[in-house]
Amino acid sequence: MENKSKYRFFLSFLLVFSLSFTNVFANDSEGHGSDEGFDFSEVMAHHLGDAPVFPLNFGGTIVTEGQPGFDAENHDVFINHDGVKYHYLGGLDLHITKRVTMMWIACFFMFLVFIPAANLISKNPKKVHNKFTSGVEAFVSYLKENVVDSSLDHHGHSYYHYIFSLFFFILFCNLFGLIPSIGELTVAASDALVAVGVMDHTPHSLHTFGEIWSGITPTGDISVTLSLASITLLTIYGTAFSYQGISFVAHAVPKGVPLLLWPLMWALEFIVTHIARSFALTMRLLANMTAGHVMILALLGFIFMSESWLIAPVSVLSSVLIYFLELLVAFLQAFIFSLLTAVFIGTVMHRH
Repeated sequence: MENKSKYRFFLSFLLVFSLSFTNVFANDSEGHGSDEGFDFSEVMAHHLGDAPVFPLNFGGTIVTEGQPGFDAENHDVFINHDGVKYHYLGGLDLHITKRVTMMWIACFFMFLVFIPAANLISKNPKKVHNKFTSGVEAFVSYLKENVVDSSLDHHGHSYYHYIFSLFFFILFCNLFGLIPSIGELTVAASDALVAVGVMDHTPHSLHTFGEIWSGITPTGDISVTLSLASITLLTIYGTAFSYQGISFVAHAVPKGVPLLLWPLMWALEFIVTHIARSFALTMRLLANMTAGHVMILALLGFIFMSESWLIAPVSVLSSVLIYFLELLVAFLQAFIFSLLTAVFIGTVMHRH
């Protein structure tokens, strides 16, 4: 019976996976014109690129469709409740985008997981409460012993909060980028009800929800990975000056370096090395979290480009296999980013 249950679970997952992504491709192929055929580049741009959801502008003026200065090709075009398009001219644009809303969702579920777990554990730290708290404790204990303490030579107590938060934030962002878009599935279900006459129209709030929970991967944007790496860079320099003092400026160069090479080595060791490390953290996470999604979209895109159902089983099965690989990559990349952060911090605590 247990094997049958697992089998049914896998088939259910396969069905939801296929329907969700097939709906995504079908919507895009219809939206970009049937005369021109399926445009894979448009699909990639739509589902991997960021887009504003809620307007937020300081100092600008609103220009609606039909007014002088309105640009229909503007990247930040919004639609109000009356269906009128508008965008801002001038000012400072800080629009809330799809990646920002997905980060909010990831943070919300982090709070939903860790706050109840922390409350239960704090009541009696020596008691095994349930599998939920045991799983959380297992994750935290592993990170504490094998990532922070081992990399920071048991001086990592001050860095537990940052490293743990970094790991789980990246992990949740990675995983929520792999969950089929709840928002788009909700809109698709509502559209289906409209098609059969159960509903008159899809509410505007559902379309907004579809944009909020877009299923886009937050860590697939360089602005997110660069921000995380920049915080790590600041932490590295802060740790160096905290442990070595102002002498870190001179101690950045290893002992025994010839005097003629000292200026060059100082620039490399004090500036270039740490910036290069942060750049490596930025690009590693970005590339790994983008590559898998590109492969899944490409494999599923073969169905629409070939316009043949014969290729569908091969494309879907290949996509599912890549998907499970991406689940492993989601955990692996969160671990690597956190581990390298701890290692880089540990290298500046003492002079080498």
